Amino acid sequence: MEMLNPPIPNRAIALIDVNNFYVSCERVFNPKLEGKPVVVLSNNDGCAVARSNEVKALGIKMGQPWFQLKDLARKHGIIAYSSNYALYADMSNRVMSILGMFSPEQEIYSIDECFLDLSGFKRLNHTDYGQQIRQRIKQWIGLPVCVGIGSTKTLAKLANHLAKKNPEFNGVCDLNSFSLKRQTDWFQRIDVGEIWGIGRRLAPKLHEIGIKTAWDLKTASPSPLRARFSVVMEKIIREINGTACIELEELHPTRKQILSSRSFGVPVADLPGLEESVSLYINRAAEKLRRQQSIAGVVYVYIRTSPFNPRQRYYANGIAVPLSMQTDNTVPLTKAALWGLRRIYRRGYQYQKAGVILSELTPQQYRQLNLFESTSTTEVDKKSTKMMNIIDQINARMGRGTIRLASEGFKQPWKMKQGNKSPGYTTKWEELVCV
Repeated sequence: MEMLNPPIPNRAIALIDVNNFYVSCERVFNPKLEGKPVVVLSNNDGCAVARSNEVKALGIKMGQPWFQLKDLARKHGIIAYSSNYALYADMSNRVMSILGMFSPEQEIYSIDECFLDLSGFKRLNHTDYGQQIRQRIKQWIGLPVCVGIGSTKTLAKLANHLAKKNPEFNGVCDLNSFSLKRQTDWFQRIDVGEIWGIGRRLAPKLHEIGIKTAWDLKTASPSPLRARFSVVMEKIIREINGTACIELEELHPTRKQILSSRSFGVPVADLPGLEESVSLYINRAAEKLRRQQSIAGVVYVYIRTSPFNPRQRYYANGIAVPLSMQTDNTVPLTKAALWGLRRIYRRGYQYQKAGVILSELTPQQYRQLNLFESTSTTEVDKKSTKMMNIIDQINARMGRGTIRLASEGFKQPWKMKQGNKSPGYTTKWEELVCV
């Protein structure tokens, strides 16, 4: 007997995801890469963090080390690019800005993913609207996207997976428009590990108890699985049954900590080299701190050697430096970080990584005044805030590092390897494409 169509849900949540984001960004400015196997590598050109469909077809896994792939790369003509984070961030900002035109309620979930609430657009055909979104992004930015639509965020994620993996959907899948029979057929084909929140870690455990597909999980009783796993599992089951348990967050949640760190391109043994790197990382972290309009009360700095080098003893250390007054000013934050670095530094080691963490974050308007703070101190603080804002504006317009502290150094031989980085097509004046 033919199953009746389910009632049309009141909610319509869309997840828009850029396909192979890093690789697609490279292809926008170098069309010769279309149809060719391309990978983008992680820091220091270490591992494959983005793969074109042609590379995935060769069986190359996410995170696979590049040195293991060099023979395969020569055989199949795989083209490798170093990560160009400034380019990817700028392209992401452009995509999210355009997507914001399609709904007043938007949640930017990651650098290449965004939720939109389309519940208010009841008179529109959501599949057609999804195609408009795809065409707009492709025409204005040049990036390919897929759109998944469902009555909850988890169903939108699942719909996006279907749109991406099955050409018959032409890049847009609206689960809200499916009949009950069609939805059942598709859910019975999807491995439970593809559901948002399940993944590789929980999927084997669910397989052991006979829950192998999305349909198995959808028809499972939530309470026993909550007792066996967690309340998160119950929320996932309720979400794939159309009950919203995860609401849309229209704004980025304020971070409780801000981390900035990198592995070095070459080992660093001397203190001045470490001071340069820590100064750079503090500058990056302070920019993020001001962007979310927060101030920090503690600076944590850490250093470590390589845990994989058998020729030297492993050393790692870190120190938290409380600030006498919360601030977002790069200068006092740098002074605190360098003070801490000098206390944990030990000679005779080849350091592979350093980093800083800003914590005890509070909104700027709630800054705790110092007991001994005078009116003149407050005026100085206002001037420093104005100065930092001007520096951020100049660096945003003229390129990161146009104005920086001298303690960051200039040659920076320790900077991470980026042997095949594409130009800053949209972020550096001197690297703009000439036509």
